[in-house]
Amino acid sequence: MKTLAGFFLMFLLIAIPVGAQNKGGARSPVGGGHVPSHGPTPTRGPAPAPAQSQHQEAPQRQNAPQQTRNYSEGTGHPNAPHVDVKHDRWVGHDTGRDDSHYHVDHPFEHGRFTGGIGKGHVWRIEGGGPSRFWFGGFYFSVAPYDLGFCSDWIWGQDQIVIYDDPDHDGWYLAYNVRLGTYCHVEYLGNQ
Repeated sequence: MKTLAGFFLMFLLIAIPVGAQNKGGARSPVGGGHVPSHGPTPTRGPAPAPAQSQHQEAPQRQNAPQQTRNYSEGTGHPNAPHVDVKHDRWVGHDTGRDDSHYHVDHPFEHGRFTGGIGKGHVWRIEGGGPSRFWFGGFYFSVAPYDLGFCSDWIWGQDQIVIYDDPDHDGWYLAYNVRLGTYCHVEYLGNQ
């Protein structure tokens, strides 16, 4: 009888977490462990005009850049640059090559990141903060203009994927797997 009770208890310990997972139901439109299959495509044409609302202004994140642009496309979408999981669409990566916020006088001054780029390379941030964080001996810094978009990142725990930025020389895109948001980051080298 004790053996049967033990098997039943073990079954419950396994079945409850599995049953709690979202299987085939509604999926979050952003983040939640989704890793984009590719980075953004190069932008063609002029940057979009900032959306202005007279009735409702989106709440600003702490240290968010001064802006009037709203990145949220609907329920479940953050007001930050993000990847829509349905089509792997990089929302907010559309300002083009001439965006002065991402100008670097000496692109790739510390070399190029060689640790692995894209979907097959998920990294866990090991420590630091926006001005300098690291994983696997590689060091990065978030673009000053993007600081407000990473205020909810967990700098010793979150998983990120690095993608090439096709529009802004000297920058990469760090995609946060948990949140589905991303920031422009500069590679600082390895040690």
